[in-house]
Amino acid sequence: MTTDSLPVRTADARTRTASDGTPYGRRRPRLSLRQRAGRQHHAGPVAYVLLGLAALFSLFPLYFTMVAASSDNTRVTQTPPPFLPGPHLLENLGKAWQDAALGKAMVNSLIVAGVIALSTVLFATLAGFAFAKLRFRGRNILLMLVIGTMMIPPQLGVVPLFMMMAELGWGQKLPAVIFPTLVSAVGVFFMRQYLSEALPDELVEAGRVDGAHSLRIFWSIVLPVARPAMAVLFMITFVHAWNDFFWPFIALDMSNPTVPVALTQLSAGYVRDQSLIMAGALLGTLPLLAMFVVFGRQIVGGIMQGAVKG
Repeated sequence: MTTDSLPVRTADARTRTASDGTPYGRRRPRLSLRQRAGRQHHAGPVAYVLLGLAALFSLFPLYFTMVAASSDNTRVTQTPPPFLPGPHLLENLGKAWQDAALGKAMVNSLIVAGVIALSTVLFATLAGFAFAKLRFRGRNILLMLVIGTMMIPPQLGVVPLFMMMAELGWGQKLPAVIFPTLVSAVGVFFMRQYLSEALPDELVEAGRVDGAHSLRIFWSIVLPVARPAMAVLFMITFVHAWNDFFWPFIALDMSNPTVPVALTQLSAGYVRDQSLIMAGALLGTLPLLAMFVVFGRQIVGGIMQGAVKG
């Protein structure tokens, strides 16, 4: 056999590379977790089908509420119920708005939910930063006490809380609903867990070296890092405060109600008009839907940004 019959490896063959730039014959380097998180993953048809079914099941209650609100009481109570919108939507919405005095109730609910959500985000972030990154005596005991309050049913504190509000002169007033819920243990625990992972200790120590005190560190370092979690906590707290019925029904009367309390007026008669009740429920849900449509993209984007940074 001559040398001419031997395969010759040319420079072009030695330098051929794969589509991702890795030379043939070499093992591709393993990507880190952060690099894999930044890669785009394309969903298959099964994923789209499952997401579509989940969206249909999620939107069906809202659709049926609109259908019932656009029909009359006789049609709603029939078997089977209607599944197509009727011609009485605007009529039922206007009557529900007037009968339940939803104008004042909307303003009250906006004030109550907004103040509660803002205060919860502020105080929960402060407490979460203290429990996550500050070292002080009794930190773990205080955290366990905060978490332990989540296990106490709120119904147990209704009587003493009502007596306290009466002593303060807040009976049938909005402060009686706002002040007992200015901060929640769930929010404190949520922010503590987020800051424990997302906020490096080196950033806090660097602020200390530069001579910044705790409030300065909180304002300049903690708040930018905690912004995604704060947006999520604000949305959850606002929705919960808007839909809260138990304590506002006890603390307020029909002359100064929130939306859930005002909607009880629609079912106060001897014969309940289900179409009016559904129309009132639809009106009470529209502000939440509008807020999610306006701020939903920013909130989801903040969640993904915080996940990649984490």
